[in-house]
Amino acid sequence: MDVNKENRRLKKSARAAVKKEALKTQYFAKMNDIPTSPRKMRLVADMVRGMEAYKALSVLKYSTKDASNRLEKLLRSAIANWEQKNEKKADNGELYISTIFVDEGRTLKRLRPAPQGRGYRIRKRSNHVTIYVDSINSKESKN
Repeated sequence: MDVNKENRRLKKSARAAVKKEALKTQYFAKMNDIPTSPRKMRLVADMVRGMEAYKALSVLKYSTKDASNRLEKLLRSAIANWEQKNEKKADNGELYISTIFVDEGRTLKRLRPAPQGRGYRIRKRSNHVTIYVDSINSKESKN
């Protein structure tokens, strides 16, 4: 029984090592618990999905949506992570947003006073956003 448990743990650590190696070649940024509803954030994420990185920055900068400010900050972080791992500055037109997704975060439940002694429930939603950027050169070499 203990040998089987030991094998499972080794397999798990081996899987973790493979996953860690794969993350070294991926360039991403993640922001957790953003106090905006996921639905509103997905509207902004859909605007820039698959877009060239610096073009997406300008789209986010001039967007009237409140969620675009947070997404712009996250995209700048992802670009900086790419530059840090590759040890060179990203040129205009070199990077694109390969993947972006918005997950639902925790929901804070609050009560609002209502008539006749009742209370209406208010759900204050939050979300997690992850952006992966990649160079356009690697996209062409994969195809």
